[in-house]
Amino acid sequence: MNFVRLLIASIAATVVYFVLGGIVFTLTPLGNEFVKYPNLYRPMESMQAHMPIGLVTTFVAILTTAILFAMTSRSGPAAGIRFGLLVGIFVVCGFVFHNYVNLNIGLRLTLLQGIAFLIEWTTVGLIIGLIYKPSAHS
Repeated sequence: MNFVRLLIASIAATVVYFVLGGIVFTLTPLGNEFVKYPNLYRPMESMQAHMPIGLVTTFVAILTTAILFAMTSRSGPAAGIRFGLLVGIFVVCGFVFHNYVNLNIGLRLTLLQGIAFLIEWTTVGLIIGLIYKPSAHS
């Protein structure tokens, strides 16, 4: 495994994840869906206060994803997109719809989150696929 490339890919993918998330969650109808559930979601000020935890844990999740990608013995953008799409499907089914079952949120919020996370994680896969290259001695 090329650990330097894993780290670079993970940092780049984390930056892209948060930039894309910021765009998706603020400039689309998704941002307005959260305010319908004030008993479930923190106010923006409180979310910002907790953001360092989100940054660190998202980086760890993306680093873990990059390691899993490296273990597939594949590289390149097409392989990254396929891998990211699979991770996105896992997140949507294992997290987004799981929350729909457990939380008192609407189907519209669930579907919009599902689309957003699928796009975000597919993009994370693309970034990892573009940057990660196996070590020459792998």
